[in-house]
Amino acid sequence: MQQTFVRRTCDRLERNADYLKAEFARDRHPAASHFAVLDDVLSPADAERIYASFPPLSQMRLMSSFRERKHTYKALENMNSLIHDAIFAFQSPEVIAAVATITGFKGMTGDPSLYAGGISAMTRGQFLNPHVDNSHDMNRSRYRRVNVLFYVTPNWKPEWGGNLELWDPAVRQPTEIPSLFNRLVIMETNRKSWHSVNQVRQNATRCCVSNYYFSQESPESYDYFHVTSFTARPEQPLARLLTGTDNLVRNCLRRVVRQGLSKQDVYQPGAAGKHS
Repeated sequence: MQQTFVRRTCDRLERNADYLKAEFARDRHPAASHFAVLDDVLSPADAERIYASFPPLSQMRLMSSFRERKHTYKALENMNSLIHDAIFAFQSPEVIAAVATITGFKGMTGDPSLYAGGISAMTRGQFLNPHVDNSHDMNRSRYRRVNVLFYVTPNWKPEWGGNLELWDPAVRQPTEIPSLFNRLVIMETNRKSWHSVNQVRQNATRCCVSNYYFSQESPESYDYFHVTSFTARPEQPLARLLTGTDNLVRNCLRRVVRQGLSKQDVYQPGAAGKHS
């Protein structure tokens, strides 16, 4: 199925390339990130099959802190092969090239280790607070440039929450992008690309296939490095103070321990069960 997903995705991206390029280039104030949205990426039947192939929440890794509450998973060998095919379709050179045409970013490559990527699921009460993503790949050799987010929950409604939010640099006002079924979001990643997922308000599970692209060149005119850095929502001033200290500590630690402390954020073929 992987090649079927690649062909369909490339066809949809190429057919809509002019529209998507214009959307990505447009000034999206107050959001700091450029982005483009494409609906009906795969056939509805294929997107539904991907959703149905997600593992039970009990088998996924629960991330639970003041920063986020969500489930993630990367032990692809334990799952239906459709999940593997869906993820790695977006890692194919053909799809990356189509996305590069839309963004104008040159020299982008994928990440077979799926560092911080893979699949995620969020249910009622779960959220992802405003943050900027890690600046580099696992080896700190390439800069993160683009997030490619594919949503697969059938009949998801905007009022259910669980929607992507892109913030202005001061994290004061978001642009909301509903996480609708069979929708692809192509989002620029840089030092100011603050984004979040607002709290899920429905007894349903919001499922997402996440892929990230990298390049050797810095998005800026200089080199920089940071870990995924969080803040809180505008109505949470005390939590903002806490996240500032938390970011400082984790950035300092990551500079000392260059490879990081956990292997749970990468896909390790053959490491069955390590991510459950």
